Amino acid sequence: MPLKWNPATVVRKTIWAPGLFTIRVHAPGVLPFEPGQFLQVGFPFPEKHIHRPYSVASPHSDYLDFFIVLVESGEVTPHFWKVKVGDQVDVSEKGAGSFTLSHAPESRDIWLMATGTGIAPYIAMLRDGDIWNKYQQVVLVHGVRFPADLAYQLELEELQHRFEGRFSYVGVASRMPSKMEGHSNRILSGRITDCFTSLALEQETGIAITPQYSTVMLCGNPAMLDEMEQLLSQRGLHRHRPKNPGQVVVERYW
Repeated sequence: MPLKWNPATVVRKTIWAPGLFTIRVHAPGVLPFEPGQFLQVGFPFPEKHIHRPYSVASPHSDYLDFFIVLVESGEVTPHFWKVKVGDQVDVSEKGAGSFTLSHAPESRDIWLMATGTGIAPYIAMLRDGDIWNKYQQVVLVHGVRFPADLAYQLELEELQHRFEGRFSYVGVASRMPSKMEGHSNRILSGRITDCFTSLALEQETGIAITPQYSTVMLCGNPAMLDEMEQLLSQRGLHRHRPKNPGQVVVERYW
């Protein structure tokens, strides 16, 4: 079935770091979707329509956010990088995907682990009320190369104050400079998998990852997803499926 497109107007563009940005669009024609689902976003050209799926970094409303990294050799992202406030993009009418809290198992704690722009669906979930009703403890772990790539810092700090004692945020950077500026949150050095293996994530948050109490959602780089699944399985946490309940929910971005 061909996609039904809605014209959307860019109302804000936030540049977090070179080539890393969020666009907010006014798209009132998009049908209701769950936080964590994705929409197709792109541009109509005379020769063809170019588009790709993006997890929405906001709950459903007339205003939708998309967190994008520029791939200079890519077909679509260079066009997004050039957009300005007032420009138009096309957004598909219906959301899709099952990387949502309705497909996640119930537990006391939920760990939201992502690399790069894989944080987008978690931003949508954190802005929505359901996650705070479903889980007692919420932990967000964001892995990037450089600390400057840790987006949404002010918003995440506000959530830590608002849900003090219930929300923990851990930034992880694989390439740490010798001198840090502009980050009030403590940042761990290395990769998410390293910090899991060394127990640094649990020491930082004071929350243990266990089959009894934890749900773990994974989104981002395929290498991280594969390695984390293997490491979690060694702890007794396995992929969650309807006919074989587990603790781990995975979203593959590519």
